[in-house]
Amino acid sequence: MRTKATVEDLLPDGRAALLVARESACSGECHKCGGCGAAEQTLRVTAQNPVGARRGDIVWLETRSAAVLRGAATLYLLPLALFLAGYLAAYSLGAWAAAVGASGFALGLIPAFVRDRRLKKRPPDHVITGFVK
Repeated sequence: MRTKATVEDLLPDGRAALLVARESACSGECHKCGGCGAAEQTLRVTAQNPVGARRGDIVWLETRSAAVLRGAATLYLLPLALFLAGYLAAYSLGAWAAAVGASGFALGLIPAFVRDRRLKKRPPDHVITGFVK
């Protein structure tokens, strides 16, 4: 996954602290479609700096796509799959099927919380791959 970032500071270990502007699904061009009003968020991340970027440079930041996709699957697909499995398994119970499905959904969120805690302790590797021209 590749995104633009601004170098905020250089760290002593050869890494850089970066500011990444998170954009909405419409790529931040809300004025073109009437505006969704989504607030822009800025994330602070650290990354390897093999290209020698300096403070204030706008750079390309890359993260392994597999890590991003694994996180998305854990957060979105697993709870949905467990909801559907619980609902369909308990369909013959009538009104209780929704409660069993909701329980499956809640159970599906547990791995997402565990993954979030792990990411806080050990963030994914980011690498600066070049300068934005």
